[in-house]
Amino acid sequence: MRRILALLVLVLATTLPAAGQGIATITGNSISITIARLGVSVDLTLSFEDVTALSLANLGLSAQLVNPLDPALRARLPQGATIALPLLLRIEPPVSGGLSFRGVTAIDIHTENLVYVPGTPLRFFTAPVGGPFEDFTSAMGAGSYRARGNTGGFSEFLIVADLRPVNQVITTKFDRLEDELNEYASSMPAALYQDLAARLAAARSDFTNGQTLSAIQKVDGFISVVQQHSGTDIPNVWRSARDVDNVAGYLRGGAMTLRFSLVLKSELGH
Repeated sequence: MRRILALLVLVLATTLPAAGQGIATITGNSISITIARLGVSVDLTLSFEDVTALSLANLGLSAQLVNPLDPALRARLPQGATIALPLLLRIEPPVSGGLSFRGVTAIDIHTENLVYVPGTPLRFFTAPVGGPFEDFTSAMGAGSYRARGNTGGFSEFLIVADLRPVNQVITTKFDRLEDELNEYASSMPAALYQDLAARLAAARSDFTNGQTLSAIQKVDGFISVVQQHSGTDIPNVWRSARDVDNVAGYLRGGAMTLRFSLVLKSELGH
């Protein structure tokens, strides 16, 4: 890992179209791509619940080798987090491509350049283009290093070593999900918004009082209610035209990464 970082500090960041880096395979509602450059490689799979016009060209995927010591890039990470793999992925579907999907997208990443061990601080981060990175990990495991994130849209992605205390991460995710729910309150019936807000507040209260398993159950309930109303009372479509907000996808993705951190806390016995 240190050898890779030392090499990349000497290399100017280069944007690399993903189509030239490996083979893209489409199977049903999933697309898999291998991206490799200068000894850094990842296997990326995007799985959709329901997708239209899925192709590599319509995905708008690119990869960029980055300097992990770049102050501008490090400023986009939360304090206590550092770049673990110096490969920045960007998914920005072209407006003219016609890509659209419903619900959440599961983004799975695998790399042989990093090693999974129990208690690893490695996490999958996402950011709006040029904006702050945040943890959106919803699962991870062995096989070198594997991780999954769920999202209602697209952006930039990094594998990061996050050394923040788990309670701090959970609090940040509660704040983020509550802000998102409040932002989109007008896009759903008032009674449904109030129900979701109450479920989230109850989950936070359980977390604050050390009742982690109960908090997980309440987050599961939040996810279930959003999914039940997805596409009817809550908008759930993302389109390359960027003319609608995939509210259900954003809420489900935010709740799924919150659940991941709560489960991690329960497993650590914190």
